[in-house]
Amino acid sequence: MPVLTGKELRIVGFLCNWCSYGGADTAGVGRFNQPTDLRIIRVPCSGRIDPLFIAKTLINGADGVLVSGCHPRDCHYAEGNFYARRRLEVLKRFLPILGIDPARFDYTWVSASEGQRWQKVVTVFTEQIHALGPAPRFDAVSQEQLAKVAGAISQGGNRVAA
Repeated sequence: MPVLTGKELRIVGFLCNWCSYGGADTAGVGRFNQPTDLRIIRVPCSGRIDPLFIAKTLINGADGVLVSGCHPRDCHYAEGNFYARRRLEVLKRFLPILGIDPARFDYTWVSASEGQRWQKVVTVFTEQIHALGPAPRFDAVSQEQLAKVAGAISQGGNRVAA
Protein backbone atom coordinates (compact mmCIF):
# COMPACT_ATOMS: atom_id res chain seq x y z
CA MET A 1 0.00 0.00 0.00
CA PRO A 2 1.40 3.43 -0.87
CA VAL A 3 2.20 5.66 2.04
CA LEU A 4 0.47 9.01 1.91
CA THR A 5 2.93 11.74 2.66
CA GLY A 6 2.39 15.35 3.55
CA LYS A 7 -0.41 17.05 5.37
CA GLU A 8 -3.27 15.01 6.75
CA LEU A 9 -6.53 16.13 5.17
CA ARG A 10 -9.97 16.44 6.77
CA ILE A 11 -12.02 13.52 5.51
CA VAL A 12 -15.32 12.70 7.21
CA GLY A 13 -16.91 9.27 7.06
CA PHE A 14 -20.58 8.64 7.86
CA LEU A 15 -20.72 4.90 8.64
CA CYS A 16 -23.73 2.67 9.21
CA ASN A 17 -23.72 1.25 12.74
CA TRP A 18 -24.72 -2.24 11.62
CA CYS A 19 -22.28 -2.93 8.80
CA SER A 20 -19.66 -0.39 7.78
CA TYR A 21 -18.74 0.66 11.30
CA GLY A 22 -18.19 -3.03 12.03
CA GLY A 23 -16.08 -3.35 8.88
CA ALA A 24 -13.91 -0.44 10.03
CA ASP A 25 -13.63 -2.07 13.45
CA THR A 26 -12.67 -5.40 11.85
CA ALA A 27 -9.94 -3.62 9.88
CA GLY A 28 -8.66 -2.04 13.09
CA VAL A 29 -8.74 -5.26 15.09
CA GLY A 30 -7.00 -7.03 12.20
CA ARG A 31 -4.36 -4.28 12.28
CA PHE A 32 -4.79 -3.57 8.58
CA ASN A 33 -2.67 -0.62 7.54
CA GLN A 34 -4.91 2.28 6.54
CA PRO A 35 -4.75 6.07 6.27
CA THR A 36 -5.56 8.11 9.35
CA ASP A 37 -7.20 11.09 7.62
CA LEU A 38 -10.74 9.71 8.01
CA ARG A 39 -12.84 10.91 10.95
CA ILE A 40 -15.72 8.51 11.52
CA ILE A 41 -19.26 9.51 12.47
CA ARG A 42 -21.36 6.49 13.41
CA VAL A 43 -24.98 6.69 12.22
CA PRO A 44 -27.88 4.27 12.82
CA CYS A 45 -28.36 3.69 9.07
CA SER A 46 -27.01 5.19 5.86
CA GLY A 47 -30.63 5.92 4.94
CA ARG A 48 -30.86 8.32 7.89
CA ILE A 49 -28.12 10.62 6.62
CA ASP A 50 -29.55 13.92 5.44
CA PRO A 51 -27.70 14.83 2.22
CA LEU A 52 -27.56 18.42 3.46
CA PHE A 53 -25.29 17.22 6.31
CA ILE A 54 -22.88 16.09 3.61
CA ALA A 55 -23.13 19.34 1.66
CA LYS A 56 -22.67 21.42 4.82
CA THR A 57 -19.74 19.25 5.92
CA LEU A 58 -17.98 19.99 2.62
CA ILE A 59 -18.92 23.68 2.72
CA ASN A 60 -17.63 24.00 6.29
CA GLY A 61 -14.15 22.74 5.50
CA ALA A 62 -14.03 18.98 4.99
CA ASP A 63 -11.74 17.95 2.14
CA GLY A 64 -13.83 14.85 1.42
CA VAL A 65 -16.86 12.91 2.64
CA LEU A 66 -17.34 9.15 2.45
CA VAL A 67 -20.67 7.47 3.25
CA SER A 68 -20.67 3.73 3.81
CA GLY A 69 -23.60 1.45 4.55
CA CYS A 70 -24.83 -2.13 4.34
CA HIS A 71 -24.78 -3.98 1.05
CA PRO A 72 -28.03 -3.81 -0.95
CA ARG A 73 -30.59 -6.32 0.33
CA ASP A 74 -28.62 -6.65 3.58
CA CYS A 75 -29.82 -3.52 5.39
CA HIS A 76 -30.76 -3.93 9.04
CA TYR A 77 -33.72 -1.65 8.33
CA ALA A 78 -34.69 -3.43 5.08
CA GLU A 79 -34.54 -0.49 2.64
CA GLY A 80 -32.30 2.13 4.23
CA ASN A 81 -29.42 1.65 1.82
CA PHE A 82 -31.72 1.85 -1.24
CA TYR A 83 -33.13 5.10 0.12
CA ALA A 84 -29.60 6.36 0.79
CA ARG A 85 -28.36 5.45 -2.68
CA ARG A 86 -31.20 7.32 -4.37
CA ARG A 87 -30.68 10.48 -2.29
CA LEU A 88 -26.88 10.38 -2.48
CA GLU A 89 -26.92 10.04 -6.27
CA VAL A 90 -29.13 13.12 -6.49
CA LEU A 91 -26.81 14.98 -4.11
CA LYS A 92 -23.76 14.08 -6.19
CA ARG A 93 -25.36 15.62 -9.27
CA PHE A 94 -26.10 18.85 -7.40
CA LEU A 95 -22.73 19.40 -5.69
CA PRO A 96 -21.38 21.47 -8.64
CA ILE A 97 -24.25 23.93 -8.14
CA LEU A 98 -22.78 24.61 -4.70
CA GLY A 99 -19.28 24.90 -6.18
CA ILE A 100 -18.15 21.52 -4.81
CA ASP A 101 -16.20 19.01 -6.87
CA PRO A 102 -18.29 15.78 -6.88
CA ALA A 103 -15.05 13.77 -6.64
CA ARG A 104 -14.81 14.94 -3.02
CA PHE A 105 -17.82 12.79 -2.14
CA ASP A 106 -18.40 9.07 -2.51
CA TYR A 107 -20.53 6.31 -1.04
CA THR A 108 -19.97 2.58 -0.80
CA TRP A 109 -21.21 -0.60 0.83
CA VAL A 110 -19.09 -2.58 3.32
CA SER A 111 -20.29 -5.34 5.65
CA ALA A 112 -19.05 -5.93 9.19
CA SER A 113 -16.94 -8.90 8.11
CA GLU A 114 -15.16 -7.05 5.29
CA GLY A 115 -12.19 -5.51 7.07
CA GLN A 116 -9.93 -5.89 4.04
CA ARG A 117 -12.55 -4.33 1.77
CA TRP A 118 -12.88 -1.42 4.22
CA GLN A 119 -9.10 -0.94 4.13
CA LYS A 120 -9.16 -0.80 0.32
CA VAL A 121 -12.17 1.57 0.17
CA VAL A 122 -10.72 4.04 2.66
CA THR A 123 -7.26 3.90 1.08
CA VAL A 124 -8.54 4.49 -2.46
CA PHE A 125 -10.81 7.35 -1.34
CA THR A 126 -8.07 8.96 0.74
CA GLU A 127 -5.63 8.76 -2.18
CA GLN A 128 -8.28 10.35 -4.41
CA ILE A 129 -8.74 13.24 -1.96
CA HIS A 130 -4.97 13.68 -1.58
CA ALA A 131 -4.69 13.87 -5.39
CA LEU A 132 -7.30 16.65 -5.38
CA GLY A 133 -5.52 18.45 -2.54
CA PRO A 134 -7.14 20.56 0.16
CA ALA A 135 -10.65 21.72 -0.70
CA PRO A 136 -11.13 25.37 -1.59
CA ARG A 137 -12.66 27.37 1.24
CA PHE A 138 -16.04 28.96 0.74
CA ASP A 139 -16.72 32.59 1.55
CA ALA A 140 -20.43 31.94 1.53
CA VAL A 141 -22.94 29.60 0.05
CA SER A 142 -26.33 31.20 0.06
CA GLN A 143 -29.15 29.68 2.03
CA GLU A 144 -31.16 30.01 -1.18
CA GLN A 145 -28.76 27.65 -3.00
CA LEU A 146 -28.94 25.13 -0.14
CA ALA A 147 -32.74 25.38 -0.11
CA LYS A 148 -32.90 24.65 -3.86
CA VAL A 149 -30.70 21.60 -3.48
CA ALA A 150 -32.62 20.43 -0.39
CA GLY A 151 -35.91 20.72 -2.27
CA ALA A 152 -34.58 18.78 -5.23
CA ILE A 153 -33.19 16.02 -3.01
CA SER A 154 -36.38 15.66 -0.99
CA GLN A 155 -38.41 15.37 -4.20
CA GLY A 156 -35.87 13.06 -5.82
CA GLY A 157 -35.77 15.44 -8.76
CA ASN A 158 -32.90 15.98 -11.11
CA ARG A 159 -33.35 19.63 -12.06
CA VAL A 160 -32.42 22.73 -10.10
CA ALA A 161 -32.26 26.24 -11.49
CA ALA A 162 -28.78 27.59 -10.85
